[in-house]
Amino acid sequence: MDFVRARDLMVETQVRTNDVTDLRILHAMRTLPRERFVPPQRRSLAYADMEVEVAQGRTLMRPRDLSKLIQALAPQTHERALEIAGGTGYGAAVLATCCKQVVAHDPDPNLSFAAQAALESCGLANAKTVSAPIAEGWSDDAPYDLIMLNGAAEVVPDAWLRQLAPNGRLAAIVRAGAAGSARIYTKSAESVAYRLAFDAAPPVAPGLEKPPAFVF
Repeated sequence: MDFVRARDLMVETQVRTNDVTDLRILHAMRTLPRERFVPPQRRSLAYADMEVEVAQGRTLMRPRDLSKLIQALAPQTHERALEIAGGTGYGAAVLATCCKQVVAHDPDPNLSFAAQAALESCGLANAKTVSAPIAEGWSDDAPYDLIMLNGAAEVVPDAWLRQLAPNGRLAAIVRAGAAGSARIYTKSAESVAYRLAFDAAPPVAPGLEKPPAFVF
């Protein structure tokens, strides 16, 4: 398979056509070998317009959704970022081309190990991986200017918001049933508010499901 050609087609047909104009993101997605972040048996699907399974119940976010989410965060070169539920690390790889440092967090240590290998193979020295329960985030390196959830949530844990720096932004796709929308939270000295960025409905990351309502 011609992965270079596949990358170009992904950017031209899935990313640019969905109003992603940040040249850093376009360049990263055109040059980073996404196939290295996918298990060998699924590499032919690495550039497809779909969520690609990387482990049982875990997927890479669609290129369209990931690129729009990062663009909505508006990362700056001096900023530090935390990616939550990063899986095999592709989202962290794209983020790492746009900001100073990225911590790629995942609750599955096996996925964190795979992510570290993939990130190192791309020469991204400003990204590292950690593993911890998903709702806890990663307080050791907090506060962060940016936090991004790779996937969707039915609930956004308060711990993530506490780990944001003043004026920090958190990007998360929040689902209610089959529908979902990307929210960009901004933290001020007094409060946290969010705006809606675009519609998307990737799978809910494990541990971020809404608790079932009590029924009499």
